[in-house]
Amino acid sequence: MNEPERPLRLDATREEALEHAAKLVAEAWRSFDRFRPEEPALDDRVRELIRGALPEEPVPVHEALDDAARILDESIAQPRPRYFAFIGSSGLEIGTIGDLLAQTYDINLAVDARAATVVEHQAVRWVAEFVGYPSAGGAFTSGGTISNLTAIAVARERALPGSRHRGLAASHPAVYCSEEVHYSVTRAVELLGIGSDNLRAIPLDGLRRMRPDLLAETIDADLAAGVTPVAVIATGGTTLTGAVDPIGELADVCGPRDVWLHVDGAYGLPAAAVRPELFDGLERADSCSIDAHKWLYVPKACGVVMSRHAGVFAGAFAHEEGYLPHQQHELHAADITLEYSRPFRALKAWLAFRAHGAKQFRDAIAKNLDEAEFLYRHAQATEDFEVMEAPPQLSITPIRHMPDGVVPNPHNQALADAIQSDGRVYLASALIDGDVWLRPCFVNFRTTEDDVLALMDVARALGERLARDGA
Repeated sequence: MNEPERPLRLDATREEALEHAAKLVAEAWRSFDRFRPEEPALDDRVRELIRGALPEEPVPVHEALDDAARILDESIAQPRPRYFAFIGSSGLEIGTIGDLLAQTYDINLAVDARAATVVEHQAVRWVAEFVGYPSAGGAFTSGGTISNLTAIAVARERALPGSRHRGLAASHPAVYCSEEVHYSVTRAVELLGIGSDNLRAIPLDGLRRMRPDLLAETIDADLAAGVTPVAVIATGGTTLTGAVDPIGELADVCGPRDVWLHVDGAYGLPAAAVRPELFDGLERADSCSIDAHKWLYVPKACGVVMSRHAGVFAGAFAHEEGYLPHQQHELHAADITLEYSRPFRALKAWLAFRAHGAKQFRDAIAKNLDEAEFLYRHAQATEDFEVMEAPPQLSITPIRHMPDGVVPNPHNQALADAIQSDGRVYLASALIDGDVWLRPCFVNFRTTEDDVLALMDVARALGERLARDGA
């Protein structure tokens, strides 16, 4: 009897398809090792592809792979060494390989997955050890948005026991943060029923950090008014300028008042492995989050949320369902996180630490910190660029082009737009205290000081042209 044909067949063997894909990946990796002189426009082939209807019949797999690579090559790729916008990823090669392996086995870590489950626990411990946090448990997430939401859900249940079931109708909760907190915290309090109207933005000090004295005053006033403080969100590296809130001093405020302290370290917390003094008091935080896909260089998505208190995630998320029994008498990951379909995100971080070792990561982070300081000193020494009053705390260095005769805000916004259109470097503008700044961020292990200098050269050349043209 003949075997029936298997569905979903390719026109080549899967080994041949994998070999071809590997060549395309290797070409991409080689292209990331050097800067790109410009960002290519979409060519005719890509325009034809993106106009296409749903294919009814297959094309050769090599052709499909080549088209996918062409589309990716004509996209904005954050691993390139002169990508300085936002807070990018580097696409560390071993992490890419880890993703391939994990996706090949397609393990779901919502329930016990034997060795993979244990490796996730181990990888959480390794990340915690790397940054100096005494984690009693945690999980990998898709990133800072879900990590912060998870931690605030835990804090909500602790401050208002049973609120996950009965809701917040009769409660008066509040969450506290700096004026430059990441928008994911705003989203979290909205989704959790706390409400963004009850998010207290605490003013900043001269280093753009949350002021502990004003935090204490605000919490005490709320307590006197019958409000329940749910959590204080300290930022371990703001997205705008890289400021690190004074965690130890905030812990001094939270401890006596029994308020949960969460550190949103999605961007900056890896720097605690290099500059622990900036994160003094981290060990006193009740929870923290970190994005390994930012400053631990692995591909997206790879976040971690942790707490030094055992069992708190289950208190906020666990359920007993007939279709998800606890045969192993242990919690499933679905009992401590939001997701029921959980890819093996931990593998890329686990594999990266094994293949490179913690020291290589510390060295790469230190190099990025040096690049930010190098840009600050270089721009400070010029007559046509302006820097902020204080040097960068982490790896974000806002600068402004200020030649004679220009209106600063329109000029710098036009310059940011021109830099993106030019394509030799890539960065974005930021609005700081009502002023437009260029905001390069250094979180790429491929970036060199030559790339930093190129950023200045390109910005100056384009800025001078705009100034001459009166733009």
